[in-house]
Amino acid sequence: MLATQQPVLRRFWYAIMRIEQLESGPQPFTLLGEPIVLFLDAKGEPAALEDRCCHRTARLSKGWCRNGNIVCGYHGWEYDRAGKLVMIPQFPFEQPIPDASARAFRAKTRYGYVWVALDEPLRDIPNIPEDSDPAYRRIFQFYDTWNTAALRLMENSFDNAHFAFVHKNTFGDIDQPRPEKYEIVETDYGFEAETIVTVKNPPIAAKISGTTEPYTKRHMRNKWFMPFCRRLDMEYPSGIRHIIFNCATPIGDGKIQVVQLLFRNDTEADCSAQELIGWDAAIIAEDREILESTDPDAIVDMGRKIEKHMPSDRPGMLMRKRLLDLLHEHDEEEVPKSMVMDDGGLEWSHRAVSSDARTDAR
Repeated sequence: MLATQQPVLRRFWYAIMRIEQLESGPQPFTLLGEPIVLFLDAKGEPAALEDRCCHRTARLSKGWCRNGNIVCGYHGWEYDRAGKLVMIPQFPFEQPIPDASARAFRAKTRYGYVWVALDEPLRDIPNIPEDSDPAYRRIFQFYDTWNTAALRLMENSFDNAHFAFVHKNTFGDIDQPRPEKYEIVETDYGFEAETIVTVKNPPIAAKISGTTEPYTKRHMRNKWFMPFCRRLDMEYPSGIRHIIFNCATPIGDGKIQVVQLLFRNDTEADCSAQELIGWDAAIIAEDREILESTDPDAIVDMGRKIEKHMPSDRPGMLMRKRLLDLLHEHDEEEVPKSMVMDDGGLEWSHRAVSSDARTDAR
């Protein structure tokens, strides 16, 4: 599935960047292949527009903000947060401004990040109750661009079989390759998955887990939020909860922005934010190395039988089924890279293809 080719994926919220990044001026980002510009309006709220001036198509992100509007750096044309053209400096004061605009997108702040939906959202931003719970602290961990697909990261997050191999140098035990099984309950937003796993607990992880024992257990109560958000809730026997929230924001086909937040029910004195970042950095570096080696075109229609599966793949297989169902509910068919032609061939860009059209194009 190529994310940019599935219009329904535009109907979800995606974490884009920290709100503080907008304080220095307009910021560019590409979401699902759509170049956008983010800026703060007069109230300090985030706004998102198509990153093109309607005059000569210059990128608005090359401009600056004035009184909550964004000014194009090419000729000074000015737009409000709704994308409406409000000022042309070359016009006399008495001359009316043409009825023109740049496309605007929904934007709001949640958990310290700006979230954007390109089209009418099907559901709200996932809820993280710990964000408003004084017993927990929020730590901004990672904001990195990976060369992989969002679905690859999502299913990897629920893949207990990879621990022993990918994470053999951190918490995985290569001598114990058999994974624990998840108990999965489907929900309207995705699913919840619960299990208990035994992991290595090297000395460097003692403050992470709250114990110096060489092995410890993680009671994992995880959630998948369609399409590309996950909550990894790990509780240790010490009572420490290590709750990771990710959004795998699709930049394009094969490129994602990985946003990772951490919530902990201990204090900075117990385990510093830097120690927590360092520990999880080693783990996601292991994931990144292997995931960037995979084909970003993760096929959601398993009837194609392109990839093999094993029992521990059940969470990922359920994701693929739910995503395929989502496409069908919105009259779309999966668009894999085999249907996107090279230069000189048939153009399939930025739209879903019906089963009839696919048949006709063969």
